[in-house]
Amino acid sequence: MSFPLHSNTRDAVLALLLEHGEAEASNLARTQCISVQAMRRQLRSLAEAGLVESSLCSSGPGRPSNRWRLTDLGRRRFPDSSDRFALGLLESMRAALPEETVHELLNRQTEAKAIRYRDHLGAEPLPQRLERLAELRREEGYATYCDPDEDGRSWRLQELTCSLQRIAEEFPAVCDQELLLIRRTIPDCSVERVHWRLEGGHTCGFRITPLES
Repeated sequence: MSFPLHSNTRDAVLALLLEHGEAEASNLARTQCISVQAMRRQLRSLAEAGLVESSLCSSGPGRPSNRWRLTDLGRRRFPDSSDRFALGLLESMRAALPEETVHELLNRQTEAKAIRYRDHLGAEPLPQRLERLAELRREEGYATYCDPDEDGRSWRLQELTCSLQRIAEEFPAVCDQELLLIRRTIPDCSVERVHWRLEGGHTCGFRITPLES
């Protein structure tokens, strides 16, 4: 597999790392006909943006060298067909199965994911669980953060970007599953949607309030 080099050095470096897996600054510099020092500056800039990371590697005598690779965020800059596949699968399910069966399958998937989330969150106090939930969502491609609400007893889970946006536009029921997922993940709280991108909001937002004991 070979990706064409872009005129933009930044994009070219990302494409080369996608193709080769990892590389040293000196090798990347040669492909772009720039100095190693200039390439290192470029890599540091990419690292600050969260797109690449490095680790020390010793391949013989002399000082260990940094080998650079894409982060998950860096990989997501390249298009893939996962959305089209998911949309095609949902279309096929909707055409071949009764609506209640499709909802049952989605509910099963949501419950299985909620169990995985709860395993990761453990039995920590609610603020720690919510921060860990936000981290899990970020790892899945959502720009998620969680802050205390103005009422002093609730939290706002906000998602500035959504990895399911294109799918949700065709299948809004997916958003209902996201709400159900958060409710099942934090069963000791009331969860309500307060913002929704499909209704013109700039984010998807949820208010999370501890249930009265």
